[in-house]
Amino acid sequence: MKNYTIKEILEKGKTIALQEVTVQGWVRAFRSNRFIALNDGSTIKNIQIVVDFESFDEELLKKISTAASLKVRGEIVESQGAGQEIEVIAKTIEILGEANPDEIQATILQPKQHSLEKLREQAHLRFRTNTFAAIMRVRNSLMFAIHQYFNEQGFVYVNTPIITGSDAEGAGEMFSVTSLDMDNLPKDEEGKVDYSKDFFGKHTNLTVSGQLNGEVAAMGLGKIYTFGPTFRAENSNTTRHLAEFWMIEPEMAFYNLDMNMDLAEDLLKYVIRYALKNCPDDMQFLAERFDKEQTQKPANERSELSLMDRLDYVLNNQFIRLTYTEAIDILMKSKHNQKGKFQYPVEGWGTDLQSEHERYLVEKHFKTPVILFDYPAEIKAFYMRLNEDGKTVRAMDILFPGIGEIVGGSQREERLDVLDQKIEQFGIHAEDMWWYRDTRRFGTVPHSGFGLGLERLVLFVTGMGNIRDVIPFPRTPKNAEF
Repeated sequence: MKNYTIKEILEKGKTIALQEVTVQGWVRAFRSNRFIALNDGSTIKNIQIVVDFESFDEELLKKISTAASLKVRGEIVESQGAGQEIEVIAKTIEILGEANPDEIQATILQPKQHSLEKLREQAHLRFRTNTFAAIMRVRNSLMFAIHQYFNEQGFVYVNTPIITGSDAEGAGEMFSVTSLDMDNLPKDEEGKVDYSKDFFGKHTNLTVSGQLNGEVAAMGLGKIYTFGPTFRAENSNTTRHLAEFWMIEPEMAFYNLDMNMDLAEDLLKYVIRYALKNCPDDMQFLAERFDKEQTQKPANERSELSLMDRLDYVLNNQFIRLTYTEAIDILMKSKHNQKGKFQYPVEGWGTDLQSEHERYLVEKHFKTPVILFDYPAEIKAFYMRLNEDGKTVRAMDILFPGIGEIVGGSQREERLDVLDQKIEQFGIHAEDMWWYRDTRRFGTVPHSGFGLGLERLVLFVTGMGNIRDVIPFPRTPKNAEF
């Protein structure tokens, strides 16, 4: 007898009527001592188990409660009631794990609506809620689609280091990695920590990006991508920031900025389309949740589009492309800016755009995804290619409604003399970058790449409002629970 997942059984429907199956899962509800709603995490839908209580031991039935786990052997039949096409007539029931109803009352497993904050407090249990299980299945689908897309495009998947001695962003907001005794740190002659005594013989950190290593790999493999955890020691308690998150970072030899933008747009459309096709029930549930949530917001904060309409709009429209200079002109002339409605006023060229500016361009002005490019060199990283004007770089950001920046990338600086100037300007020690500089010394080529934050992508596709709700165990300031 085959053990089917509940998803498999429901998809087969009446075609397996009268077959005997074994299903296992957790009880979502037990009504009238007769109807068990069972869920195993494979789908948002439950399967109904019908119990002839006269044929089962009363003591066994008393132990069947919400959150208990069961193994049921029974026969598939067409359902006589509304709400489901088929159901299982139970022949045997085995209780795998009990759940005390009194103890359940204090948890999110209690069958009622719980706040997202409550779910975060019990992150170890939230996988068994409809909302979080749906998000995780969509997240899984997006991750698979990302790998599938790059495989189809001829990319090589490269695992870049999590422990690194370099700061790819030049931001300095990194978590240190050490094996030194923190209560007895070795000091050098200047009284500073002597990292030569550390495990790696130097100061190391958790990576903020696999990009620099990815560039090195692309200089021999042509097209590569990395996909792994990255870390920022940024003390930001916002709905858009995490201390630990997952990044997708392709690097392509012989690509210019236009080719880079084309690839990023194509990737986003591909993976969103995949999730919609492969998670229809979860997406319908999340779409209904999104629309209901919008009705509870003030009118000026509501999305003009439903979740499905927003996703369809991204899929069916070319992204608007404009320079940073053009964007600044639009923002400065906007009534929003002139009436002082921006928290951070746009005062002129050189302004570092904030999320509110990005969302204004996407949601109010163009009402479509936007790719900004050619940013001021002063506000971008050292590795971005300097334009002929000497003041802008070949950077690009993709902006999405409700999210702001979802992709950041650039054509990389392939000219050694210009790269060395940038390294000096940014105060980076050239000797620490010898290996990176070598890629410009031995057969340098134009190349490009970008970074896509997985959690921001999941945030957009699921319609959730807080990035802590789209990752299994969020890591944020003062919070490393679970």
